[in-house]
Amino acid sequence: MLYEQQKKHILRQLKNFSGNGFDGLALDIFRFQAAFNETYSRYLSFLKIKTGDVKKAGEIPFLPIQFFKNFSIKTGTWQAETVFTSSGTTGNSTSRHAVRDLGFYKKNTERGFEKFYGPPSAYCVLALLPSYLERSGSSLVFMADHFIRLSKYKQSGFFLNNTGELLRVLEGLKKGKTPTLLLGVSFALLDLAERHSIDLQDLVIMETGGMKGRRKELTRNELHAKLKAAFKVKTIHSEYGMTELFSQAYSKGDGLFCPAPTMKVLAREITDPLSPQKYGRTGALNIIDLANFESISFIATDDLGQVSENGSFTVLGRLDNSDIRGCNLMVE
Repeated sequence: MLYEQQKKHILRQLKNFSGNGFDGLALDIFRFQAAFNETYSRYLSFLKIKTGDVKKAGEIPFLPIQFFKNFSIKTGTWQAETVFTSSGTTGNSTSRHAVRDLGFYKKNTERGFEKFYGPPSAYCVLALLPSYLERSGSSLVFMADHFIRLSKYKQSGFFLNNTGELLRVLEGLKKGKTPTLLLGVSFALLDLAERHSIDLQDLVIMETGGMKGRRKELTRNELHAKLKAAFKVKTIHSEYGMTELFSQAYSKGDGLFCPAPTMKVLAREITDPLSPQKYGRTGALNIIDLANFESISFIATDDLGQVSENGSFTVLGRLDNSDIRGCNLMVE
């Protein structure tokens, strides 16, 4: 009974959440997960942290992201509608994120995108995600598919290896001055840029990261310079997301990611994972994702970056010895 009451309370606050009262809701979710998430509860016990001792959002402990590889991370007992999985490399275990309600995930990604770009339905959405389409369980493919279905333009769709058709569609959209989002994994956009120089100014080109053994690693600046030159655009946009998150962050080309209202990024010291890092200093990134209230909302990632006082952040690479995965990470 208490579980259902707390869950309904959290859902009411998350409905149309604008970001106001973030820390208060984070504390509510912390108490909910400390009580009903077996894995997180055991982790807190291991750290000798009592729920009542956590008075501020900044005191909430973050669960290492590696736990998604070895445990089913659930708050409460429920059947998963699907399971998102990370790409991983051969021989490495992958993260698994159980999802109870895909409808909630869809609505959350939609609201996050809309905050920065307006409704997805207003764009013709073209998804160039070959490596992700070739496997099951990709949250990125699921999000892209949702945006494609929302789009009012019949040209919206996925493109695997049919770049000729993609170029034909892009030319037509440009001539018709149709608002267009080209969402692509980094290596696929780079392949397209090197084979075809095409003027795509006024279109939103958004890379999602993911060189992952397909190409020589480039810094984000190097990648964006090549894409801008080939596509004749002033900026390349970026999306930051991962299997373990329900929320995303976006960059409009300046290297600064701005998180969705349900997401906050903090930095921790590299040598002392339980200590916060100062604003503007390089540290490992901790993420609060309120939308993860039925799994875990407090995640200590393996990403390196810097966080500004206004909440924006940069991604600079990965911690040493971290597994290589297909998310938005290129060492700078």
